[in-house]
Amino acid sequence: MKIFFDTEFTGLRAVSDILSIGMVAEDGSTFYSEIDRPELLNIDDWIRDNVIANFTKEKFFSDYPELRKQIEVFLSPYKKVEMWSDCLAYDWVLFCELWSGALNVPDYIYYIPFDICTLMKAKGIDPDINREEFSGITGIKHNALHDAKVIKACYEKLLRE
Repeated sequence: MKIFFDTEFTGLRAVSDILSIGMVAEDGSTFYSEIDRPELLNIDDWIRDNVIANFTKEKFFSDYPELRKQIEVFLSPYKKVEMWSDCLAYDWVLFCELWSGALNVPDYIYYIPFDICTLMKAKGIDPDINREEFSGITGIKHNALHDAKVIKACYEKLLRE
C-alpha cells in the first residue's frame, strides 16, 4: 500500500520536531495528528503564522511514542507499506525518528522512501512547480493532511502522463 505523507515541523535545521503529520493511503484512508502543546517548542513566527495557524485541533499527540502508536494503528491493516512524500529529506528523517531511527522502523514499512520531486524530474517536469496548481486541489497549504492529499493527487497525475 502506498502511503502519501507530509509533516510540518519546527524548522529546516538539523534538530527539528514534528508539529503535525498527515497521511493518505491509496485506498483513500486518512490520518492526521498535531502536537498538543506547540508553544513549548522552539518555533519562529513564520511557523506560528503559516503552520500552527492551520491546525485543525481534531487529533493530538503529546510525544513521539504516542504519535508512533497512532500511526501504527493507522498502518495496521496494510501488510506492506511504501512511503511517498514531496521533498522527503526532512519528512523521512523525522518519520524514522518516531521509532528512534531508521533501523527501528517496522519491517512492513519499506526502508526506501519515495518522492514526487524525483518522479517529476524523471518525467521532464520542473519539480519547482506549484503542487496545488499541478494537482488541481486547493485548500490550506502547510496543513499536513491537505499537503498529503496534494502529494497523492500529483502522484496519480504523474502516472497518467
